[in-house]
Amino acid sequence: MSVDVAYPVFRTPDPALALRTARRLMEFGRCECSDVSAYAEFSSVAEVRRVANAMPGGRFRGASELEEFQGVPFEDQPPFVVGVPASGLPAEEAAFEGRLPVEWEAWNLPVGSIEDGFTATIGPNVGLINWRSLQWPDAPEAGFHGESKHAEVTLLFHTRTRELDEPTDDHTVLVHVRSAVFDGRQRREPYAHWLAAQMGLTLIGPAQRC
Repeated sequence: MSVDVAYPVFRTPDPALALRTARRLMEFGRCECSDVSAYAEFSSVAEVRRVANAMPGGRFRGASELEEFQGVPFEDQPPFVVGVPASGLPAEEAAFEGRLPVEWEAWNLPVGSIEDGFTATIGPNVGLINWRSLQWPDAPEAGFHGESKHAEVTLLFHTRTRELDEPTDDHTVLVHVRSAVFDGRQRREPYAHWLAAQMGLTLIGPAQRC
């Protein structure tokens, strides 16, 4: 089974500029079946409430330990841990004890339906927007055929890694291509260079794998 590899191509402390840049790259490969998803983590109840009011779509999921629910059927697990809409968030502050950070996610939405609102609402929190099912064009001068299965663009907010494990004050745009490693070298990296160059961008960091 093939996997993707992502390269950072732009970084800025301005979230609106980061979104515009990511969109330019995404539009280069956008097709009829393209979609968008978003994800964020909130470390305080106040931030969860704020985002729930600003973006009632998507689902919120409280943190849990694997051992808590081993052997417990999915349908018997607490709704807040499984995932609830904004309207299903606990009203009591005590219900959030041991459940932070709270995750929020919205998946497989039409392109253009969520990006502006999410960028305006993310605040200081870590999160991402991911556009997938794109279609990268052929690059005959670089010796590469087009790419669809692993053609994606990701905008990282307040982090520089796909794992969201290194909080920062800036935002990073990633371009994704198919991973193809031979003799220890990533053979599709020149294609990522080519894609970035079409938008006046360049690779600014090493490959990031899932």
